[in-house]
Amino acid sequence: MEQEVRPVAGLNGSQSVDRALGLLSLVSYSGDDGSTLTDIVEQSGLNKPTARRLLLALIRSGLLEQDTLTRRYYLGQEAYVLGTLATRRYGLLQISRDSLGFLSAKTQDTSFLSIQRDSYAVCLHREEGTYPIRTHALQAGYRHPLGVGAGSLAILAAMQDDEVEVILAVNEAALLTEYPNLYPDRIRADVAAARENGFALNPGLILTNSWGIGLAIRYPDGRPAGALSIAAIDSRMQPARQAELAALMQGETRKIEARLAHLQPPNDRPKRPYVSKVAP
Repeated sequence: MEQEVRPVAGLNGSQSVDRALGLLSLVSYSGDDGSTLTDIVEQSGLNKPTARRLLLALIRSGLLEQDTLTRRYYLGQEAYVLGTLATRRYGLLQISRDSLGFLSAKTQDTSFLSIQRDSYAVCLHREEGTYPIRTHALQAGYRHPLGVGAGSLAILAAMQDDEVEVILAVNEAALLTEYPNLYPDRIRADVAAARENGFALNPGLILTNSWGIGLAIRYPDGRPAGALSIAAIDSRMQPARQAELAALMQGETRKIEARLAHLQPPNDRPKRPYVSKVAP
């Protein structure tokens, strides 16, 4: 059955679609926690009536649903169907699950898979380890500017220098206000260190005592497809263990890259603009 896209009053059809899809992305970033209408209004910059009308349109299409008790918004069944249909072409999570399970079982620490979305990195999956003391800095659905966090930094370090500069320029305001320890020059230095060492390191810059190590996963042409990362408390991330973890992750990234090469190449994937919020 075809879904009709209804323009919101005061907006043309194209604006309605763009803004509705922007809200869909915002809700997706909240993961299992869901989003309140207040959250969505604050993050999107839209006024409440406009945001509500767009959310209702997304609910009608099945892309979103609203919990009747908490009133929070979540991805809907149609979003699940679309994601499933896209798996064959963009199935990075599916082909990475075995590696994530292996890393967490072998190291006892929590492992993650992250991908790029515009100028941010989004955590697709968190695989829990068995070590009793765990870090909770990153959950599935969380996003940070590229360069913030080990997996995010690994993705950024795998990019060309001109791409790095574009992303840092786009994210500069967010970095200065939300991540004072990670100003652009610090991230440039971290990118250089990651390239030299062969892995990205987050020495507790987001949460004290929560360290992470990350390696990029690359397409056959060298572009970053995402990143694996492992997080642990600082006492479990000393230099000798960093080298041990990096070696384990290198083996798993090679396996994932070999599987990734058999997926349909994304060379014709449309380029998305670097946008950090929905335009008002």
